[in-house]
Amino acid sequence: MNIPTESHPLKPFLPEGARLLMLGSFPPKRERWSMEFFYPNWINDMWRIWGYIFFGDKHHFEIKGEKRFDSERIIAFCHEHGIALYDTACEVRRLQDNASDKFLEVVRPTDIEALLNALPHCQAIITTGEKATDTLVEQFACPKPKVGERVEITVGGRTLHFWRMPSSSRAYPLSLERKAEAYKKMLLAEGVL
Repeated sequence: MNIPTESHPLKPFLPEGARLLMLGSFPPKRERWSMEFFYPNWINDMWRIWGYIFFGDKHHFEIKGEKRFDSERIIAFCHEHGIALYDTACEVRRLQDNASDKFLEVVRPTDIEALLNALPHCQAIITTGEKATDTLVEQFACPKPKVGERVEITVGGRTLHFWRMPSSSRAYPLSLERKAEAYKKMLLAEGVL
């Protein structure tokens, strides 16, 4: 059976002055989207984690009464706090008909160095799950940090912090509050919080 490939449906979000580059693996299928932006799946907790950390409210980025995130509020927040977003794969093959990273085959990894060239102020790369971490480690032949920890890597002559964060997927067995603790530790260390 010949499984077709999918190209990334979003452009990299690279706000001027961004200090953090957050990389997932690849978006879910479009029917799972609740908005036209990164981490669009309603049952993914990424924007609840950020709402919990910055506003003490995991519902901060939700549109009240709807099962959708407020992409305009999220985009403004990312601009304000210097957070760039993309994924470690630009083209994938879904080996099963779901959003699980476990069944994603990376056909073409993202050129992370090119993204970083557009982000001269970036000081840290954050991966948000196992597949994203493994894809980055493979690209740069660098050590793999433990979940919630960082290592230093050199990319294009720049030394950066490479943080491996817990997945925001509800399939990852950790409470939202514990995930938020790990993200908060990283944000404090990077001077963003």
